[in-house]
Amino acid sequence: MPHYRRVGDVPRKRHTHHTDDSGHRFAEELMGQEGFSSDSSLLYHRHSPSALTAIEAIEVGDDTVDATPDRPVTPRHIRTALVGSGVDASGADSSSDAVTGRRVLLVNDDVEVSWVEADRSSGLYRNATGDELVYVQAGTGRLDSVFGRLTVGPGDYVVVPASATHRWIVTDGPLRLLVIGSRGHIGAPRRHLSDHGQFLEHAPYCERDLRGPEEPVVEHDDDVPVLVRNRGGWSRHVHRHHPFDVVGWDGCVYPYALNIHDFEPIVGSIHQPPPVHQTFELPGAVICSFVPRPFDFHPDAVKVPYHHANTDSDEVLFYSEGDFMSRAGSGIGVGSISYHPAGFVHGPQPGSVEGSLDATRTEEVAVMLDTFGPLRVTDAARD
Repeated sequence: MPHYRRVGDVPRKRHTHHTDDSGHRFAEELMGQEGFSSDSSLLYHRHSPSALTAIEAIEVGDDTVDATPDRPVTPRHIRTALVGSGVDASGADSSSDAVTGRRVLLVNDDVEVSWVEADRSSGLYRNATGDELVYVQAGTGRLDSVFGRLTVGPGDYVVVPASATHRWIVTDGPLRLLVIGSRGHIGAPRRHLSDHGQFLEHAPYCERDLRGPEEPVVEHDDDVPVLVRNRGGWSRHVHRHHPFDVVGWDGCVYPYALNIHDFEPIVGSIHQPPPVHQTFELPGAVICSFVPRPFDFHPDAVKVPYHHANTDSDEVLFYSEGDFMSRAGSGIGVGSISYHPAGFVHGPQPGSVEGSLDATRTEEVAVMLDTFGPLRVTDAARD
């Protein structure tokens, strides 16, 4: 979990009346996880966040995508540069935003892996199916939310909690984004945390590396549409007042960013297993970071990943930047996704082991998702 933060105008005691100098009473909203028995935040709105003027069911982007089992079991190379744009909320082809332009590539009952190149800013969006982790491969932008603004750029992991109203702003695009949607909550691996939630000394990153919103965003528009996604599909809610009317909030649920280059790699004299690279955990999956680091220093160490079989998981690896020695000659490069399903033994390209003998470092930057349920493959990925 991210650590406690307090931003803006918050009363001394929770669940007490909170007013401004003119006597206007703010509306308190409790955003609580796991039936209010886990992490939560309290937000103070100028107006009721429940006041709606219209509701309608809609279809958006790839929500109805047909994903089929990986049969026959086949490893794949997905070239994100060739993945097309999505469609807008009306169903028409358009320039892409970071929400409606997503193309789903791989999916199971726990996670959904999408790719999007956003060249325009999105409207307001709220995902009630679970947390989202968005990795920024290129471009710069901003995540605006009811919690405030968060500037993002290349290498940033951005964790957006379920049901947080937000939008993606493109400042220097396109924003090239790998989106991992969870059916639950995304957080730091529990083994990196104390019983009270503090990062331990052996953790590869800590609270100092996490960036959260610094101040509220207050907007005053009326009749504001918000796309809402839940497990039944998409809806459009029109809010009587702009959801960005929060004057203050506090708690442990909020969007935050961690740059992949702030992840401190763990190395050894021989090759270290993937769990040392684990950065996040979520129901049914883990996410790992591969960053520039010294190679293994035993004189006989096999420096590139040896052949291995994921007996209990499917492996998805996104190549973000750098030089991928173990994939030399395969066509894998920046922007590639490799998919290695359970049941397939994979390893280094021919010649990679010999090419690594005199190397002392690896300069790769990559994101890995291991899922413990089999992934289904979409037409966008097969293409």
